Amino acid sequence: MTTTTMPRTAEVSRNTAETKITVRVNLDGTGQAKLNTGIGFFDHMLDQIARHGLIDLEIECAGDLHIDGHHTVEDVGITLGQAFYKAVGDKKGIRRYGHAYVPLDEALSRVVIDFSGRPGLEMHIPFTSGMVGAFDTQLTYEFFQGFVNHAFVTLHIDNLKGVNAHHQCETVFKAFARALRAALEIDPRSVGVIPSTKGSL
Repeated sequence: MTTTTMPRTAEVSRNTAETKITVRVNLDGTGQAKLNTGIGFFDHMLDQIARHGLIDLEIECAGDLHIDGHHTVEDVGITLGQAFYKAVGDKKGIRRYGHAYVPLDEALSRVVIDFSGRPGLEMHIPFTSGMVGAFDTQLTYEFFQGFVNHAFVTLHIDNLKGVNAHHQCETVFKAFARALRAALEIDPRSVGVIPSTKGSL
């Protein structure tokens, strides 16, 4: 539970000719999720963010899946990033940095995040398959790029081991969730203080 007085929640809608999306987040939630993107495996990955990040997350998306999943996945990343940026506010008291290693059978991934105010993504996932169910694994990059650009975070993602593409992807999303949870946690030794020598992030 956060020690801040303001709830860290946000709702953002994004409507284009390609997608219509509404995202609601509560950064101090219990991991509840209501997800409907039209791509089952993508919903499964977003559920990992909620469950392992202890973030309440609602995402409703109607996208042009008759074309492919690209616009849906990328635009959900953009809208989720906007919601996080809005919910986190001025970042006073947060730990700012978070990292996590997560295994799943033979797969192992590491994610490191900094709520720096500067968007940057370094991602290395040698996927062993192009598709997991109806999810194109190439779109993992598009999701995280969209998130990074609009949440204004620096994000490093490395899949260190893995043979099964489902396991590779799931360890990445779980590690991302755990890193988020660590970075967004309120530091009881630094309540009300922006974690930067510059005085702003």
